[in-house]
Amino acid sequence: MANAGGAYHRLVRIRVVGWSAVLVDCGTPDEVEAWRATLHRAREAGALSATEIVPGAGTVLLDGVPDPDALAAELSTWPPPVAGPPVGAAPPEVLIPVVYGGEDLPRVAGLWGVSVAEAVRCHHDREYRVAFCGFAPGFGYLTGLPPHLSVPRLATPRPRVPAGSVGLAGRYTGVYPGASPGGWLLIGRTDAVLFDVDADPPARLAPGATVRFEPA
Repeated sequence: MANAGGAYHRLVRIRVVGWSAVLVDCGTPDEVEAWRATLHRAREAGALSATEIVPGAGTVLLDGVPDPDALAAELSTWPPPVAGPPVGAAPPEVLIPVVYGGEDLPRVAGLWGVSVAEAVRCHHDREYRVAFCGFAPGFGYLTGLPPHLSVPRLATPRPRVPAGSVGLAGRYTGVYPGASPGGWLLIGRTDAVLFDVDADPPARLAPGATVRFEPA
């Protein structure tokens, strides 16, 4: 495979992976979002052929690409992407009602150097964006917290976190769609259903969507 070693687009590395995919290695979450949005716009406009565009913490994967070598070479010539919504209607804002009072909420307030009430306000009084999905079906990693509100994961994950638990880890916040092990700091819970195999689509959260939490 020509170009298997990868081409460099300023600080972004673009390389072929496998037989039908191209991986864009990005430096920051904002860069990931810019590439995700730009690639979606290009695909919707018919200028890009890929069956899947999958953002991650620091990458964007394009899968189902007919000629990955050609696409990698083409992307390396693109100007720096600018974040924005895909072509067509923007996804609706997702509102998630939360009963605050998770077992780790006092610890989070202490880490932030504020009262519990102020920690709750800090969490719900802002807009989040689904950066990527993973870990479990329907689990969205939401960005929107500033760097100084980053928190550590638990040193030892809990063997079972109840469905609907709202948590924090690093600069991310998220909601456990189902019961599972987990090491995020828990600050509340919601009855919102974020994954339903009988729904279309099954996952309520998708990369690029905006999310707001409302105290219930």
